[in-house]
Amino acid sequence: MAYTLEHKIPKSMLNKGTGFLSGYTHSLNPYAGCSFGCSYCYVRQMPVSIFRGLPWGSWVDVKENAAEVFRRELLRAQSKGKVTIFMSSSTDPYQPVEAKECITRSLLEVMVQIQPDFLLVQTRSPLVKRDVDLLTQLGDRVRVSMTIETDLEPIRRHFTPGTPSIEARLRTLKVIKEAGIPAQATIAPVLPSSENFPDKLLNVVDRICIDDYFMGDGSGGKRTHRLGLESLYEELGLSDWYQPDAYKRVVERFIHVFPPEHVRISQQGFEP
Repeated sequence: MAYTLEHKIPKSMLNKGTGFLSGYTHSLNPYAGCSFGCSYCYVRQMPVSIFRGLPWGSWVDVKENAAEVFRRELLRAQSKGKVTIFMSSSTDPYQPVEAKECITRSLLEVMVQIQPDFLLVQTRSPLVKRDVDLLTQLGDRVRVSMTIETDLEPIRRHFTPGTPSIEARLRTLKVIKEAGIPAQATIAPVLPSSENFPDKLLNVVDRICIDDYFMGDGSGGKRTHRLGLESLYEELGLSDWYQPDAYKRVVERFIHVFPPEHVRISQQGFEP
């Protein structure tokens, strides 16, 4: 999907961690909007999207001078206590525009100099491997969380046609692991997958997070229901995967391959 790009000067960069992210002191979004345009994205139902008046995925705002604003706010936050950051809660920090704009990289450069207590990088983009040089400098203060909702390419293309391939994400996790950077695979939201899914992740991560619409969209699945997602499952004859207990099928598969303590559920899997 083509998207419009605007450059804006942000008044602030750090947002207080609340609700699902209450385990973090702050969230950090290098961009507003996201060109990946995932069909199930809960941000579609949030004010930033609703009041924009444009389809989600068709616009992106680049936060110019974000690093300068962030530096001031980070120093101020650290003067008050512990700082844990979730990047990002309403955009992908490594969506395609980042390759040129490097806003996310500029924020990481600040964090290498002024290190937070913990940083979680949530993405579905192979571009994150570009910043291995910075991420390694954060040591055990960082975790890269790579979204891989399914191991089946036809399913990915059906639900999120604008996103990177599964194979590209797996290769990226391998690079992250070999660099010694803590990483997890985030199966969120749970999409239809094969019984072999755990085996494909076994050698690239040692930690799994599993979440679904009903636990993770902040409204017990109501936001997702309003998006009409159920019809996408019906088109494939996979309505049994759009159920509150469908995630348990995936959990069972993973705890047969991974140590149970390395398989986290919903909010627990995103915690610092």
